[in-house]
Amino acid sequence: MNNTPPSFFSRIAIAIGSFFAILGNGRLAGDVSRLRGGEALAADVQPQEVRVEVPVEKIVEVRVEVPVEKIVEKTVEKRVEVPVEKLVEKTVEVPTNTAALQLLGLMQREARFVDFIQEEVAPYTDAEIGAAARVVHEGCRKVLREHFAMEPVRPEAEGSRITLQAGFDAAAVRLTGHVVGQAPFTGTLGHRGWQVTQVKLPQLTDTQAANIIAQAEVEL
Repeated sequence: MNNTPPSFFSRIAIAIGSFFAILGNGRLAGDVSRLRGGEALAADVQPQEVRVEVPVEKIVEVRVEVPVEKIVEKTVEKRVEVPVEKLVEKTVEVPTNTAALQLLGLMQREARFVDFIQEEVAPYTDAEIGAAARVVHEGCRKVLREHFAMEPVRPEAEGSRITLQAGFDAAAVRLTGHVVGQAPFTGTLGHRGWQVTQVKLPQLTDTQAANIIAQAEVEL
């Protein structure tokens, strides 16, 4: 911007032009009046730097530590007690042939039992078979009475109504008919059953001899 004052003639031209301008512009006339009163021109006023301090909150980085529980995998051994039925060591008895052979030999000797069973009875009449069966019956009954003590499984009379409570001995009582549900069961006693309470077989000095149920007979 050029701040050199205008020349004399330039000022005359400015004065004449300003005269008419002031007459026609009230705002310009006011500005000239203030200028003549000593007020500085706006162009001559040095702009002052205005520093405005705006309070700003101090930004502080805050590190927030959140406590996190440490996850630890734990193996918990829980002892579970399972009720187990008492284990009873059972002795498995292997049946021997000696006692069965003894009984078969006694029935053959006293009742000719093996002869009767092995015989073909078709050619004989009912009367002949009945007579032979009587002999076999008497001999077998004698063997049972002499060598076995027996008694009925159930004391009630056959044909009577009985009730079997829960836990009855299934090895001693067999259910027949329409069996439904669980004990107690009520029914009719069809057979009393038999159980051996004592066995009295003769002592053997030679177990191999028991295999001979009946000796062969040779007539001289």
